[in-house]
Amino acid sequence: MPETEKTISKDFVISRVLNAPRDLVWQCFTDPARMKQWWGPKGVKIMKSDVDLRVGGTYHYCMHTPYGKVMWVKFVYLEVTPPQSLVFINSFSDEAGGLTRHPMSPTWPLQMLSTFTFDEEPGGKTKFTVRWSPHDATEEEQKTFDAGHASMTGGWGGTMDQLEAYLAKAA
Repeated sequence: MPETEKTISKDFVISRVLNAPRDLVWQCFTDPARMKQWWGPKGVKIMKSDVDLRVGGTYHYCMHTPYGKVMWVKFVYLEVTPPQSLVFINSFSDEAGGLTRHPMSPTWPLQMLSTFTFDEEPGGKTKFTVRWSPHDATEEEQKTFDAGHASMTGGWGGTMDQLEAYLAKAA
């Protein structure tokens, strides 16, 4: 009898030490007015930013890209542990909050499990870590995710750059 081959994915993990206290960094991820000012890949403007920060609650937002593309995204919070961590399922969505596919990558996982941690560091700094993994993914979605780690590193790097710039002004 042939053995079944199982696709094993590595989570995508990226961290950065931010020059800001944990409570301020937490607010940057939980206050919709703050998120509107810095969230997303470089060049993206957040047009709508609504947060219901509780287990089962959502963050629903709209991004406009520099190329004129409009993308909606929704988080559904699974765990909210102020100011230490957020765990949620995120997905692309429509304006009404329904689930949709990635507008530029149809084989991207429909849902992602995201864990954001906020660890205090000496000198009033905060280590922010993102852990991403496909949630209930097909084999094709898993392969797309696994092949996208370099792109995710670039995208998250740009997002963290924007956060650092915002924190420098907010502090």
